Amino acid sequence: MNKTTNYKNFNNYLAESFDWKKVQVEMKNKLGLEVYESWLKKISFLEEHNNYLLLSVPTRFIRDWITSRYLDQILQIIKLYKKDIIRIEFKIIDQKLSDELKVSPKIENNLKENISFIKDSYLQYNRIDPNKRFDNFITGSSNKLAYEASLKVSDTKSHYNPLYIYGGVGMGKTHLLNSIGFEMKKNNKVMFVSAERFMYQFVKSIKSNDMVKFKEYFRNTDILLIDDIQFISGKEAMQEEFFHTFNALLDKGSQIVVSADRSPNKLMRIQERIKSRFSGGLVVDIQNPDQELRKKIVQKKTEELNNLYSDQFQVSKEIQDFISNEITGSVREIVGAVNRVVSFSRIYNKVPNLPETKVVLKDLLNISENKVTIELIQTIVCKFFKISKNEMLSSRRSRYLVRPRQTAIYLTKMLTSKSLPEIGREFSNRDHTTIIHSVKTIEKIKEKDREMVDNINKLKNQILYNNTKNEI
Repeated sequence: MNKTTNYKNFNNYLAESFDWKKVQVEMKNKLGLEVYESWLKKISFLEEHNNYLLLSVPTRFIRDWITSRYLDQILQIIKLYKKDIIRIEFKIIDQKLSDELKVSPKIENNLKENISFIKDSYLQYNRIDPNKRFDNFITGSSNKLAYEASLKVSDTKSHYNPLYIYGGVGMGKTHLLNSIGFEMKKNNKVMFVSAERFMYQFVKSIKSNDMVKFKEYFRNTDILLIDDIQFISGKEAMQEEFFHTFNALLDKGSQIVVSADRSPNKLMRIQERIKSRFSGGLVVDIQNPDQELRKKIVQKKTEELNNLYSDQFQVSKEIQDFISNEITGSVREIVGAVNRVVSFSRIYNKVPNLPETKVVLKDLLNISENKVTIELIQTIVCKFFKISKNEMLSSRRSRYLVRPRQTAIYLTKMLTSKSLPEIGREFSNRDHTTIIHSVKTIEKIKEKDREMVDNINKLKNQILYNNTKNEI
């Protein structure tokens, strides 16, 4: 059977029967510009079949990342334009190869072999993201030292070797490593790989009895960038190989940059000699962004989205200030919060007010549990149902009292970490079986009664955010 029947002419990528460009625009709108540019932009349309689409991505890693995180959303977007599509299949095809096929049909005969070669190559995991550069890394007092050190490393005069950058999740470590790689790849051979991928290739090389190739590949580089080094924890054989690779690169004058989620001395189950090598270089940390940096991030991200969606609603300064004041975790969470607010505007065709913003961002806001007390829940529920607290806590079983009582018990179980006996004591020493019954009763009612669902949501909004307007 001719191989060209399995791999149709690549000039037919964009089939007339399906407009992939519309899907791309919708993915960008619903999943955000950052996600689209980093991952979804790399998807190409191949073919449409009766009930599924055949798409391509350049690497297996990108395919696995997309399918594990965004596949359901992508399928829902596709179904907006083609309801009959029930699944998506991915083929791994390097973009450069597909471009060559358009002008050189002779290569098509060897397509299977080429795809296999590319799929097994180390290079697919060494992609520098052009969107993560020094010029779009926003700096403040919490990350200034790490930024300056990374800039110095990008200068061939630097003697920081290794450079070790550590900080929490979503603080910009990968962005800095990518920026170094982006700057230095012009005149150097750069290897940018995660510790997890290094480990994968190490194990794969052992199984295929091809360790010589592995050693040559990772030691024949000018700049080695390794992300999330903490993942080599407990892997003794791999640590041994990493140690020798590390020393070989230092001996030949190569630059090494490492990132982790903690300082070298706090790395668990990693050889002391490796931690000593890390500590012997320049160790810098990235701390949680301060308020000034948070404001700069929100402003920058808002400007980017406003430029992208100039015909849409703008994020108000009040909302920008709220996000920068209340979202105090990682940079990634701050960017995600702005994306959510913009998505809300596009979906509901309105600018969210402050109460609505609180609901949209409820899982990102720093609400300490001690603010949510059983007494607060009881007070708000009584006010909502217009009964007194004494009536709620009484032994009376009138219907107009039972439902509010059960609602308060349900919310207490959902919004606090109190045990069933503790909750029972706060509701006039009721037995824990009564508490269980109340929770199950409300859950059953919610399945059938839309009004109950709305009431629960309004009450949760008031309890968590002290919001009396109950808007959204």
